[in-house]
Amino acid sequence: MSNRSFDKFRHNPVAVLGASIVLFFTVMALLAPLLTSADPFQTSFTAIRKAPSAAHWLGTDELGRDLFSRMLFGARASLMAGLASVLIALSVGVPFGLISGYFGGWVDGLISRATEAALAIPFLILAIALAAFLGPNLVNAMLAIGISAAPRFVRMTRGQVLSVKGDDFVQSARALGASNTRIILTHILPNIMPPLIVQATITIATAIIAEASLSFLGLGLQPPNPSWGSMLNTAKNFMTQAPWMSVFPGSAIFLVVLGFNLLGDGLRDALDPRQQQ
Repeated sequence: MSNRSFDKFRHNPVAVLGASIVLFFTVMALLAPLLTSADPFQTSFTAIRKAPSAAHWLGTDELGRDLFSRMLFGARASLMAGLASVLIALSVGVPFGLISGYFGGWVDGLISRATEAALAIPFLILAIALAAFLGPNLVNAMLAIGISAAPRFVRMTRGQVLSVKGDDFVQSARALGASNTRIILTHILPNIMPPLIVQATITIATAIIAEASLSFLGLGLQPPNPSWGSMLNTAKNFMTQAPWMSVFPGSAIFLVVLGFNLLGDGLRDALDPRQQQ
């Protein structure tokens, strides 16, 4: 990010708010063992569904486990799933998009048709189907989400390559005898990174929602491991008796997704050359 882009980003209150929310949850997840002394797995049958108090800041769940502790460790699962899923999507989608956009011809036609077929299936439906096929655990959930999100990056990368491959700097490199691989990796890829970074940031939010959905359905991180989605799945049975069991994980999902969306919008404004003054 150039100095001008950074200045524009830090003077955008919406972008700063989004970055602050993301940073807050990231710090909470990284420092989870230091921020609470309660064991997220420790049950207590004398403290079942206790309301928030000095002893349990966010209350307890149906087994008497401390919700604050489980929220902190659940943040690790959600953020890790969001980041890992997007890295998988990038590692699959960007190479195919580069090849499709740069070489064109039958290669472009084949990749484009496959991408369109994948995009015709709703993202979450595809992720659920893949997770069910691979088996219920966090790693498989991240693979399912990453593969489901990859077609978005194929299409975006292809479009960006088509917009720059005819530019003078690419033609000059080709005239100087640079290989296709060198042109793609040295000249094209660095120039299409800003929109990919923005898309990746926004897709993290989508991946977090998908991970929570898969965990809610029992296809993600398995109990007793804490996950915001599985916590909501349990909380739905106690909406009247213990509303705090659903309010806190639901609010956390809402806030972290909001943060990544605001951060993505801020990065788009900061990195878009058409917005530079």
